[in-house]
Amino acid sequence: MGISTAALVSLIALAVIVIISCFRDMNVGILAIAAGIAIGMALLGMKLSETFASWPISLFMTLTGVTFMFSCAQVNGTMEKLTAHTVRLARTNTAFIPLTLFLLVTAITTIGPGNIATVALLAPTAMAIAGRIGLPAFAMTLLIVGAADGAAFSPIAPTGIISNSLIAAMAPQLGITEDQLPGIGWKMYFNSEIAQSVVNLGGFFLLGGGAWMRKQKSGGIDIDEIAPKPEPFTPKQWSTLAGMVVLIVMVIFFKWDVGMTAFFISAAFLLLGIADDSQAIKEMPWGVIVMVCGMSLLIGIMDQAGGLAVIANSIGAISNPITVTGVLALVSGVVSAYSSSSGVVMPTFLPMVPGIIQEIGGGDPISLISSINVGAHLVDTSPLSVFGALCLACAAEHEDKAKLFRHLLFWGLSMAVVGAIICLVCFGVLGL
Repeated sequence: MGISTAALVSLIALAVIVIISCFRDMNVGILAIAAGIAIGMALLGMKLSETFASWPISLFMTLTGVTFMFSCAQVNGTMEKLTAHTVRLARTNTAFIPLTLFLLVTAITTIGPGNIATVALLAPTAMAIAGRIGLPAFAMTLLIVGAADGAAFSPIAPTGIISNSLIAAMAPQLGITEDQLPGIGWKMYFNSEIAQSVVNLGGFFLLGGGAWMRKQKSGGIDIDEIAPKPEPFTPKQWSTLAGMVVLIVMVIFFKWDVGMTAFFISAAFLLLGIADDSQAIKEMPWGVIVMVCGMSLLIGIMDQAGGLAVIANSIGAISNPITVTGVLALVSGVVSAYSSSSGVVMPTFLPMVPGIIQEIGGGDPISLISSINVGAHLVDTSPLSVFGALCLACAAEHEDKAKLFRHLLFWGLSMAVVGAIICLVCFGVLGL
């Protein structure tokens, strides 16, 4: 079967944008919007308003509400104090500090700020602590990035919101009912947690962290030097913590929409003067939001042009319902090693799932989606990614950063293959 001109052009446009995202620090969401509008109007005969209809308004609103709410928490110092109090729980037990940080990153990422904000917030502190207590920077990087990416798919965190919004858009094609969506969202979270924890905690213990922990003795540090006791929470910060609890309770137990709930709480924050709203807006990850939504617009128009069907047919030609999980994880990992996991890979690959299932004659959609999500995020320790680069930059002065760069690069790139094997076994063979 021949490929239409519109489908071919959409494939070329997507390929060019993905390649640019790999080698240039540019918000490719803008390029995607321009390409999508051009293809829709010039090749599909769409009106301008029809091309705009592919803009994911629900996803945009949800990300805006949630990220503004947690930007307020960061601007007014709540997250910083919460971090300090948690690190101090290790007291004088040096060996417990890395695992305390792992649990802290997991918890903070889960409750809403997401992996990007949490790594940006905690990486400088965690890498400085690693230098102070003599823990190899490579081992600490595995813990911080692994914990953040493991919890990234929390339904109230930005990456989880992106994943769940894309799943909701595909739900009718996959036979998923609206009542099943919350449960699927949490399954994505637990699948990610298991994969990231096994790989990164395993790497930590095998590649320096385990040997370091065995050498530690209680009482070897002064916790006040590592994490000075912070000032007590102010009334505004207590109100911020209360807002976080309300968000979690209303979304998990009362099934409120996370975006709507975040906007209500954010409105209360504004009225109560919880934080400098202008500063909070500046701190929001607008670049990621535009990138995700822009890529979603292009993929929506590409689907109408027939481009997604071509890719689905190509993947289906080399896969079956079992091996497709490994193939998707491998391709997602390779692309993600040089590009944005949530901004480029997920909006590009997740919408292909219905077409791939149809092409290969079956398959569990949750397994395919989990393979894309896990494969795309296991490579984030690479210094070519934002997370790996941030940890590298924040490593202690005594660390050999050239050596650390090589180790992180080898580990990150190898995770594309490791992720493919894990996804093939867990989601393909075992059907977890």
